[in-house]
Amino acid sequence: MNHIQTRSTGDGALLRRYEYDDAWIVAADLGVDDEDVSVDTVGETAIVVVEGPEEPVESEFDLPGTAASAAVNNGVITVEGER
Repeated sequence: MNHIQTRSTGDGALLRRYEYDDAWIVAADLGVDDEDVSVDTVGETAIVVVEGPEEPVESEFDLPGTAASAAVNNGVITVEGER
């Protein structure tokens, strides 16, 4: 398993990427309530929308491949795919 950890600039979420022989996982800890977050994937891009007090904030991040699933649990986004 390879583990790659990055932090986006500014106040961005901590991203972690785990690569296995047959799969990969990208996780981001947003620290917000699940009902305030939505995640969608298009090709090799994850689109995250966080509902803020004033207006929604949208972010995108590149994935190492096409996603098979995406979920939010306890403020942590998890996107998984196959190699």
